[in-house]
Amino acid sequence: MRIGSVEVLPVLDGVARLPLEMAVRNTRGSAWDCPHQSLDDDGRLLMGIGAFLVRARDRTVLVDLGAGNGFIHEAFTTGDLPANLIGAGVEPDDVTDVVLTHMHVDHVGWATTQGRLTFPRATYRVHAADWDYFMEGAGAEESMSEFLAPVETRLETFDEEVELLPGLRARPAPGHTPGSTVFVVNDAGERALLLGDVVHTVNELTDPEWEGMFDVDREAANAVRAAIADDLTDSGDLFAPAHLPGLAFGRLVTADGLRTFRAATESA
Repeated sequence: MRIGSVEVLPVLDGVARLPLEMAVRNTRGSAWDCPHQSLDDDGRLLMGIGAFLVRARDRTVLVDLGAGNGFIHEAFTTGDLPANLIGAGVEPDDVTDVVLTHMHVDHVGWATTQGRLTFPRATYRVHAADWDYFMEGAGAEESMSEFLAPVETRLETFDEEVELLPGLRARPAPGHTPGSTVFVVNDAGERALLLGDVVHTVNELTDPEWEGMFDVDREAANAVRAAIADDLTDSGDLFAPAHLPGLAFGRLVTADGLRTFRAATESA
C-alpha cells in the first residue's frame, strides 16, 4: 500500500485467539456482531499480531515489534516477524527506526534477541510516559525491564505531538497506556493512521458501547476512541488498528446513517 510516495506494509508475527470477554466488553451487554472480526466456534476473537513496515525515502521504519517467540500465553502463536521481514526484503541491519505505539509485551517482543538489539542500527522511539511507566513505574516488571534494557542505548523519547521523520507524525493518544501513540503516515495529501491498541476491534470505533479490556485509564481511552472515530469518519483516510486479522486497513464511512467500517479492499 502507498500513501503518496510512502510504502506501508503489514508484517505479521503471528496470531492470537482470545475469548471475546478478554478483549472487549459492551457497556449494555449487547451481543457481538462484526462481519470483519467474527468469532470461532469457541467464541474466540482472531487477532493479528505484528508490525507495520514503513519505507519513506532513505528510512526503513518498523511501527511496533510483535510479540516475539517467547510469549508464554497459550492464546498467542507468534515468532514469524524476522522471517517475514526478510521475505519483504528487509534484514535487521536495514531498519533505521523503530517507533512504538506503546510498550505492552505483544508490541515490543522483538526489541531484543538474547540480550542484544534485534535491530542494532535503529533508533528506538516511544512516548516518555510509556517508557517511565513500564520500566520504573506502576507497569514495570523485572523480566520485561531486563529484556528492554539494551534499548536504552538507542532510545529517543517524545512527550508531545511531533513529526519524528518526514512523512511520519506521532500523535499522543493516552488511555490504553499512559503514553499510547497514534502514528500518522502522510504524504502528497494522503494519510493513514496506525492506531496501535487505541482499539482492538472495529466495533470500538463504530459503536461507543464497545470498549477495550486492557486500558490503564478507561475514561481517557474512551475519549481518545471517540475523537479518533470522529476524525476518521468520512475523511477518506485509511487506518489500521494493531490487531485486525492480517493487520488489515480500512476506512470509516457513513452508510444508511450509521458509522461503518469498510475494508481497504472493498469498493466504495
